[in-house]
Amino acid sequence: MSDTYFTATVPQESLQLKLQEKILDIRNQLRPGQQNMADWQFGPLAVSAVPGAGKSTGMAAAVAIAIARQYQISAESRPSSRRHIVVVTFTRSAAANIKLKIRGYLKQLSLPPTGFAVYTLHGLALNIASRHPNFSGLELENVTLITPNQSHRFIRTAVEQWINHNPEPYSRLLEGHQFDGEETERLRRQSVLRTEVLPDLATTVIHEAKSSGILPEKLREWSQKTTDEYGILRVAAGLYEQYQNLMRSRDFIDYDDMILAALRVLENDSARHIEQNQVFAVFEDEAQDSSPLQTKLLEILASTQNSCMGGFTKDIDEPQIDCFNPPLPTQHGLNAPLPLTALQLVRVGDPNQAINSTFTPADPIYFREFCGVCDRLGKLATMDQAGRSTRIIIAAANFALEWVNSFYQLKNQPSSPPPFRSQNIRPVNTSDPQINANPAPVGRGLELYTPRDIYHTVELLFQRIVELFIQDPTESSAAILVRENRQGRWLTEMLTPMCKEHKITLYDVGESDRRSHIPQEMLGLLQFCDRPHSPDFLKAALEILVQRQLIPTQDLNALASLPEEFLYPSPLAELQSDTVKKAAHLCRSLLRARLELPLSQLIAFLALTLRYEQAELATADKLAERVNQQITENNSMEAMLLALSEIVTSERFEAVETDGLDADARYTRGGQLTIITMHKAKGLDWDYVFMPFLHENLIPGKFWVPPKSQFLGDFTLSEVARAQIRTAIHGESDLPHVSQAWEQAKHLKTSEEYRLLYVAMTRAKRLLWMSASQQAPFTWSKPENLQEQAPCPVFPALKRQFPECVVTLA
Repeated sequence: MSDTYFTATVPQESLQLKLQEKILDIRNQLRPGQQNMADWQFGPLAVSAVPGAGKSTGMAAAVAIAIARQYQISAESRPSSRRHIVVVTFTRSAAANIKLKIRGYLKQLSLPPTGFAVYTLHGLALNIASRHPNFSGLELENVTLITPNQSHRFIRTAVEQWINHNPEPYSRLLEGHQFDGEETERLRRQSVLRTEVLPDLATTVIHEAKSSGILPEKLREWSQKTTDEYGILRVAAGLYEQYQNLMRSRDFIDYDDMILAALRVLENDSARHIEQNQVFAVFEDEAQDSSPLQTKLLEILASTQNSCMGGFTKDIDEPQIDCFNPPLPTQHGLNAPLPLTALQLVRVGDPNQAINSTFTPADPIYFREFCGVCDRLGKLATMDQAGRSTRIIIAAANFALEWVNSFYQLKNQPSSPPPFRSQNIRPVNTSDPQINANPAPVGRGLELYTPRDIYHTVELLFQRIVELFIQDPTESSAAILVRENRQGRWLTEMLTPMCKEHKITLYDVGESDRRSHIPQEMLGLLQFCDRPHSPDFLKAALEILVQRQLIPTQDLNALASLPEEFLYPSPLAELQSDTVKKAAHLCRSLLRARLELPLSQLIAFLALTLRYEQAELATADKLAERVNQQITENNSMEAMLLALSEIVTSERFEAVETDGLDADARYTRGGQLTIITMHKAKGLDWDYVFMPFLHENLIPGKFWVPPKSQFLGDFTLSEVARAQIRTAIHGESDLPHVSQAWEQAKHLKTSEEYRLLYVAMTRAKRLLWMSASQQAPFTWSKPENLQEQAPCPVFPALKRQFPECVVTLA
């Protein structure tokens, strides 16, 4: 799995004593909850950590200390095996961050930076699968990794093929609740089903089922337990089957296939022994966001038993969790019972920060169950002290958590689990080593506003920003957290001239992400190379060159209106200015490269021409490899443009983050105002956090059915299917009928939205600014259409609890 292993050297006795002293020095710098992690030596351990508790610091220290203890053991027993610790995180940037921290602690221990490997979950799975291609079934040089969404051509094709093979179920969907046979309405319904309803159902179910090891046959079996008139799970199984057939025929894989391929490797006794014998322990961060198969993969690697792999079961008196043991698509021994105590597994997370479960297969129930089992075994550590925020912000977050749980239980059945696990944040002790822990508040620390409307909100918000940036223009960081990207776009439009006037750097994360800039730029330049006489393509290429600051800003419409005259001016043409000459020369160099270079080298050449930085060059290489694989059989410019267009329009192409680079630093730079969604803000923090537009129609929001698909009923097929699949995976014998499944989906949505609010509030260090205007848009696609909007229920509760923080407006 890795080339980094423990070095079985034998330190002398004096070095052993010094090493033990250094271990104690690191341990004494940690908080009590972090110390529990650092004290781990064997067996399972669950760590439930509040926001700002220092999870990554505690985990890095624990890993380094565990490595040091292996050096101590090796001096006594001289073990022949060379084993290392596997650390698994959620994102590449988090992996780079924790890797640096572990290396720092190993340096303090005077140990080499070896003995561990840090992966994302999918990176770990790919590593295992690529080492054993005969067992994984993946030959990486022959397959292409994609991230399909609802618009991807495979999803669209799967829908069309299912319709062709299943005319009767499709006709039943067309009829809906009632249908008078009118042709115009039939065509409208066909369009809605083909382009929206069925692609949405396919995308949701494929990801949900596949990430749990569920095959289409199992979905059909479950559909027999339901009574809905459309046979939703049966329809979903057919879509899933068509999708899988398409993927196999084209040698494409998705991220779930990577996990499944790794598990196929671990079904083989020999391969499993090889992998397990390299692993001393597994540390998992953000465990609340794991899916069933991801959990299973880590359990197998962390097992000290080679004979049986799989979910937890009991030893003599040990608790059993059936939901950790989802079925796999083969008949081998991965589903055999595995004692919990046989796991060298440390899982760290916070169920109260589970904010991905309504749009990904992540399900916090698995980590909650793990915490419950470990608690009964005395293997649960709690990290409830946090030094990030000032005390008033901690008090507000704790109050919001408690109020939501109480409010929720009053409105729902007592059997429904509350949105939050009861766990309050505590400030750190006065002796805590964190610099400026629980900092002094700026202003009131918590400021609650009720503006007239969204325009008044912008005035108040920016007035406060200017005051803060005048006091500390370069060091302090600030962010506006929004619920939707559309809010961020509107705010960027409103704030850009104000920020320019006051020389405040404004960074819209959503805009940066929306560009998907490398695939988009490659597509734009290559379209120009293919059709240089097209005014539209020429203008698009010039805009890219201006954005990359390779040519000066100028009237691009004038240049693009006559492409031939701009690119190859005749002797009689008007003399070009120096700026125009520079632009024309650069464009001609692109055309010359198109003629002289092979297609496989064009993307790399364009990346160098655009002067990409290191991470961008790595991403361009990744893009080129992907595209070149796709056009192997049809090596033409037309095929290349088609492949790039598919990536730009239908996928989220993930950029490469170079090792050692803190990719999140650009979001939290001092002297910068960042606009970012609440989801994207998780794991980050700022001195000042602004949370405008806190209205009930968004948080917690309401599940609603688009009017154009209401002919099917007062529910959506995708959410009903998701709820039914999760019920089956959790081991319940009776699947909910449509209305029950829809209510369960509402419960999941409401709970997650309140957790998202909690996550957003806990990003603030010294000032948390919150507002809910009296008037706001019903939908942010039309922000100019204002109407009365009720605030998020938590907001008036905060105003009652903290009246001293309510800002009175003239």
